[in-house]
Amino acid sequence: MKKKHLLLAMILIITMIFVSACGSDDAKKDSKDNKDSKGKTEQTTIEFWTMQLKPTFTEYIEGVIADFENENPDIKIDWLDVPAADLDKKILTAVSSNTAPDVVNLNPTFASKLAELDALVNMEEAVSDEDKQKYVKGAWEANRLQDVTFVIPWYLSTEVTLNNTKIYEEAGLDPEKPAKTYEEAKEYSKIIKEKTGKYGYFPSLDLSLVLQHMVVMGAELTNEDGTKAAFNTPEGLKAFEYFTELYQEDLIPKEALSGDQRNTIDMYQAGQVAFFAGSHFISQIKENAPEIYEHTKPSEAITGDTGKKTMSVQNIVVPKQTDNEEAAVKFALFLTNAENQLAFTKLTPILPSAVEALEDPYFTEAGEDAEPTDLVRITAAGQLDEAELLVPPMENYDELKEAMFDAISEAMLGEATPQEALDKAEKAWNEILAK
Repeated sequence: MKKKHLLLAMILIITMIFVSACGSDDAKKDSKDNKDSKGKTEQTTIEFWTMQLKPTFTEYIEGVIADFENENPDIKIDWLDVPAADLDKKILTAVSSNTAPDVVNLNPTFASKLAELDALVNMEEAVSDEDKQKYVKGAWEANRLQDVTFVIPWYLSTEVTLNNTKIYEEAGLDPEKPAKTYEEAKEYSKIIKEKTGKYGYFPSLDLSLVLQHMVVMGAELTNEDGTKAAFNTPEGLKAFEYFTELYQEDLIPKEALSGDQRNTIDMYQAGQVAFFAGSHFISQIKENAPEIYEHTKPSEAITGDTGKKTMSVQNIVVPKQTDNEEAAVKFALFLTNAENQLAFTKLTPILPSAVEALEDPYFTEAGEDAEPTDLVRITAAGQLDEAELLVPPMENYDELKEAMFDAISEAMLGEATPQEALDKAEKAWNEILAK
């Protein structure tokens, strides 16, 4: 009996020592984390990376940081701005070497690559339901991979068609009735070419735009689980046939295939193109071609039978490597709140992802003296409810994009029929998706 009591007493003593030690360690850890040697509260430092915002937006970003630090004296923000061409490589290197920053501005494509590596904080878990509701639904849902939302949306854009009303009038078309669909764009292009010798539509096929056009025309890119191509359908074939016909009948400039979006703006500013999706170029047009700007009238994005319109998103991510997840997410939410986003959007032609900011008259009321820049902004904001990220984050995205571009190029150049080119694209996609 005595041995049993002695054993219980020893167990109790060992347990008390262990608990006491843990409490002591926790107390030391809390003291180390929160106070310096003089008993003052220590600052948590958050490393924040942006993509090519200096020097244009230095004052704005520094102002947001100062406001946040004033509200959160225990958190310091260390801001680093990285050239756009270097950011992807720099963040990947940082993640690989376990030196990732705490908060980073990334586009959906590259953010999804990090999400594939399970390198980003799951915002479905890190952000409250109340805060999630503060963002445009389509923007929040645009960045999901395998049912995980891995970003907080920052600023947005939608496509707005810019129309040169002078060319419309020269061709006998009503500038108040711009092309709204692909079929109208083709019809207008034929009339404008015949009446003026100029091009009507300039649909750039640069970057991911081929994929976007296909989705707007009703094609599904992959099956539901993203394991097989799903675009070899009547809708996918229609997209290939549409652009092949426009190209081979010289209804769109050759640069639509061989060039990039800079060719589009150059030809529009020169008065050689009647309409194109180029709302983000409106300030450039105002500066470089004031006469063209004067005759520019914005209209909603050209769409297909689906009625879909595209949304582009810039995001804020928090790498999992951070030792300060709570503080990092707190700063990301502050940076993207309605007040800060509204101030940002008044400095540059972008749209906020915060619902409250979009309710401001700046995005809803044109005013009597509204210029094309104002009308572009209001038109863009007005179609956000029906806009979405048409090409969701996908693994091996660059390879998929290039395979589709190569295939449609062969059709447009007459090296294959549209159906043969579509078959080739399907085969290439299935091989890439099987990796």
